[in-house]
Amino acid sequence: MNTGSKPVMLELVDVSLSYHAGKATFDHGVHHVLDNVSLKLYEGETLGIIGRNGVGKTTILRLMAGILAPASGSVWRRPGKTSSLLSIGLGFCPDLSGRDNALFSAMLQGATRKQALSCLEGIKPFAELGDSFEQPVKTYSSGMRARLGFTTALMTRVDILLIDEVLSVGDTQFREKARSALKERITGEQTVVFVSHMNAQVEELCDRALWIDGGRIISEGDTARVLREYMAHIKPGCAGAGGDQRDVKQVYTDQHLGRLQENLGLSDEQLLRMRHIRDEGGSREAILAVLDEKQRQQGRQNWLRWSAQRKEPSKGPG
Repeated sequence: MNTGSKPVMLELVDVSLSYHAGKATFDHGVHHVLDNVSLKLYEGETLGIIGRNGVGKTTILRLMAGILAPASGSVWRRPGKTSSLLSIGLGFCPDLSGRDNALFSAMLQGATRKQALSCLEGIKPFAELGDSFEQPVKTYSSGMRARLGFTTALMTRVDILLIDEVLSVGDTQFREKARSALKERITGEQTVVFVSHMNAQVEELCDRALWIDGGRIISEGDTARVLREYMAHIKPGCAGAGGDQRDVKQVYTDQHLGRLQENLGLSDEQLLRMRHIRDEGGSREAILAVLDEKQRQQGRQNWLRWSAQRKEPSKGPG
């Protein structure tokens, strides 16, 4: 995508943010989350932000959304443009129903009450909430909240969509539906900032990528190139002869983790933790340590059944 001729929708100029922390490893008790970060987001593009946990990806989204203010520098958004931050559990009143939260969320994103009401009957089936749409959000799982947030933003057509790992939760069917719906929107005029640990999704959906580490931008530009540089950094020697690193070569692929979620009843939080550990180069043992004892027992039983069918020795996950 040629961004040079596109108008700027949002810009960060020399943005820094820090907070006081108790760990002595920080600079005199100060954790520098972002350090003089500058970037531009252009109309109609999808910008992917990648990096390890704790390097400032979510902080950048919250600055873009106006939830946080920088300690120094400035955040500019084109006047009259609306934005929505989609993050697990963010922005909903727990005592209100899904319907009421969707209504208020749509209105806060710029829709009139009449427009918001017209969206509700489309939000309910797409989010796959059924009768829970009329129940308080505090009764929802994290996946249900994520589905409601994603669908509300999708249906109400905000100008800038800020996505923080939302496409990583829910069952396999919904993740695929959400990905397809977002991809369809991206082919139009939607402007998106997409934070994810799922490299395959970043490569498929994003026109441009930005790798952040230590509060600074390490690399930005062509998505495939930035992903190669990032993977070579966190997993030296893993890139192939052509410099390309695919998720399928990781210790657990997204497809494998999806099967674990379905077979062992993993929560969305567990699935995200497993992906984070995997993408940071964690071992098989570190990934499986996320399972509780009941899930580990079920995993052993599944493994034993599979091994018996294959007539191979087994030791199971654990």
